[in-house]
Amino acid sequence: MIKNLVVKPNLRNQQRVDVATEVKIEKPDGSSLVCSVSNISRTGLMISCGQEEVRALIPNQQTPAPGTWIEVTASFSVPVVASQPVSVLAHGHIVYMRRISRNEFQIGVQFAEFDGNGFEYVNNYVSKLLANAE
Repeated sequence: MIKNLVVKPNLRNQQRVDVATEVKIEKPDGSSLVCSVSNISRTGLMISCGQEEVRALIPNQQTPAPGTWIEVTASFSVPVVASQPVSVLAHGHIVYMRRISRNEFQIGVQFAEFDGNGFEYVNNYVSKLLANAE
């Protein structure tokens, strides 16, 4: 039985940790693309991608207005133990976009819910990285 855990947004109080991994972003129409994760928190992740990917994800290349978030599903892996990565499937929304350079953008994805134990995996991974940073 797969349980879905709804995440309560608390964006400002969540510490972010820098990571370098790939994430597959899927839109409701089934189209998907792969981007890089630049940081992750318990409530979301920041991805880096090029202009072509932004065009595919965000109409008009403008940050979505509150209440008109763009739904996406993020698939990525986190290591539970050093040699055993697990897959996380998180449903969420694109809530932020910023141009960094001519062909580099940052896109913020806020988690809404996780499939299975996804939240526990992300929570443990972020906690471990924060503990190692101290």
